[in-house]
Amino acid sequence: MKVAVLIVAAGRGHRLGGDLPKQYISLAGKTILQRSIEAFQKVPYVELIQTVIHRDDHELYQQAIGGLDILPPVNGGDSRQQSVMKGLQSLGVQEPDLVLIHDAARPFISPKQIENIILECAAHGAIIPTLPVIDTIKQVSDNNIEKTIERNSLARAQTPQAFRFKLIFMAHRKMEGQEMTDDSAIAEACGIQVKTIPGDEDNFKITTQADLIKAEHMIKNTLTDIRTGLGYDVHAFEAGDQVILGGIAIDHDQKLKGHSDADVALHALTDALLGTIGEGDIGTHFPPSDKQWQGVSSEIFLKHAAKLLRDKGGIIGNLDLTIICEAPKIMPHSAAIRDNIARILELAPDRVSIKATTTEKLGFAGRGEGIAAQAIVTVRLPE
Repeated sequence: MKVAVLIVAAGRGHRLGGDLPKQYISLAGKTILQRSIEAFQKVPYVELIQTVIHRDDHELYQQAIGGLDILPPVNGGDSRQQSVMKGLQSLGVQEPDLVLIHDAARPFISPKQIENIILECAAHGAIIPTLPVIDTIKQVSDNNIEKTIERNSLARAQTPQAFRFKLIFMAHRKMEGQEMTDDSAIAEACGIQVKTIPGDEDNFKITTQADLIKAEHMIKNTLTDIRTGLGYDVHAFEAGDQVILGGIAIDHDQKLKGHSDADVALHALTDALLGTIGEGDIGTHFPPSDKQWQGVSSEIFLKHAAKLLRDKGGIIGNLDLTIICEAPKIMPHSAAIRDNIARILELAPDRVSIKATTTEKLGFAGRGEGIAAQAIVTVRLPE
């Protein structure tokens, strides 16, 4: 059977707060949306993945998905129900047999759970995962309890909710204009029997700051392979009027000679990061003989190394960078260098350490012939 996934990512996520819709917030190095998409890409049964996004979010979306190979996004509507309908209409030309409709803000759906939902949907036509209601439920009016609700017949609905495509598409068409809270409610209103299977407590929807903190802890608890990488680089001086260190231009009576913008600090960091994942050194990925890298910002190299780490499911724990030279003076610029590296790597500034030292007039650095940098990076990866 041809299986499609529809990921609804058109909401604004106001309850979480912040400047970004929650699906575009970084969660341990990857956006929530990217993590949700990748969960479905791990399941062989899934052939098509369609996202529905807000019409104003196309630039955010392209940055957020990390180049994942899925169908182009569709603009959503003014409500979740309208957004799902637009997604179903777009998928219709692909003629899938089954469709799984999922909230983008549930990034912890497991491949095993997805497989179970698909198989059950193939057998029964309409399936949703649910969780039991554990707490006692009260019906309240004006802060007064009116009655206690019998909880044995209640369940908490999760996504993805899976349906035979034609069934749910026709149901959505029939119920247009009658806003409902989820797709199973639309199916029920059209007389479609919806079966349930046990849900997963880890498959929670990120809605509040507390949810976001919980999600970060969950990811970090799976990253038990802790590694350290060391990077070292040297560049000589040549005629010029400034040096680039950590992406920051510093006035000087010379500049650094070398690969790209010769940012010795970012080069050392890049090598350290590549070392944590066994990916060689900067020259392996960006050969000095390749003229396309001449004069480019070394930020490109550091971002590339960080992406390789993220692609392996890893995150940066912290980094420690030491810049070695007699001149220029580094410490007046250390905060700017720290903040810029934190920006490039999407880290909190307190995870970035910038230090400077001299060689007490000894060696090439002591003679003022160039600058050296040494970096140590600690990362966490899944076993």
